[in-house]
Amino acid sequence: MNDVARLAGVSIKTVSRVVNDEPSVHPDTADRVLAAIERLGFRRNLGARNLRRGSGTGTLGLIVEDVGNPFYSELHRAVERIAIRHGRRVLTGSSEEIPDRERELALEFCARRVDGLLVVPAGTRHGYLLPEMRAGTPVVFVDRPPGDIAADTVLVDNAGGTAAAVAHLVAHGHRRIAFVADSPEIFTAAERLRGFREGCATAGVPCAERLVVMRTPTRESVAEAAHRVLTCPDPATAVVAGNNRVTVHLVRALAGAGRRPALVGFDDFELADLLDPPVSVVAHDVSALGEAAAELLLARVRGDQSPPRKVVLPVRIEARGSGEVAA
Repeated sequence: MNDVARLAGVSIKTVSRVVNDEPSVHPDTADRVLAAIERLGFRRNLGARNLRRGSGTGTLGLIVEDVGNPFYSELHRAVERIAIRHGRRVLTGSSEEIPDRERELALEFCARRVDGLLVVPAGTRHGYLLPEMRAGTPVVFVDRPPGDIAADTVLVDNAGGTAAAVAHLVAHGHRRIAFVADSPEIFTAAERLRGFREGCATAGVPCAERLVVMRTPTRESVAEAAHRVLTCPDPATAVVAGNNRVTVHLVRALAGAGRRPALVGFDDFELADLLDPPVSVVAHDVSALGEAAAELLLARVRGDQSPPRKVVLPVRIEARGSGEVAA
């Protein structure tokens, strides 16, 4: 600001009045200051200005597993829509499913004085956030709950979704149903396994452990899992896929196969309805998930002091063809 004042031939106070849009500056003087700002490339620090005014930094932090995953991209867009509506911007980072990376990002965002934090947790230990929460930074967990603290959480009905997938497949005559999913250490995967088992028990069909494969999904690991559950003794005639990445890898693995198993994936994904056959899914509104979490966080930012809430959003079966293959 000193440089701007010297170049415009005015006081620092006058520069301050111009950049803060105060009405008491003569138009000609304001024009000189703005020209000096443009020439010098000066940019005001909005975060510092807002902090001085006691209105926060105008930013929210969002930590997801992988911003490249379409699920998290849609989640980010939903959070951003709500944030912009309330005059805020979103800082986003990927934890890559690494707890230490999640912690590093969370504390970095808090050091940057975000007004609130949204976290898709990578681990189960979140005590490190307690000092930040006590200092006034609200935190909402999305898609998975925190492991060891009480905090607002917004989830989808994971167990209910896989139970419904099993019921759907049983209704089409299937009794040997496989479950291929992410690592069981991940909350959503564990909950979907629980729902799968409950669905099998309710329908009176066996839940054979040889037909359950849970590991970090890669193209190779899912192809291996598909081969395992489809070629073992009494092979599966149907598969429930635990998330969108597993489903996509399964579709690749089954391409060109003679008789394909019935398939129901958890999470919808782009072009699922255009494949041959179109992929049936357990669908839920990812935008609603992000919007609900963002609205809850902003309510806390505005001073809501009610006890921590747990919001569970519904899911539905989107029947398109791949899950309706008769046994």
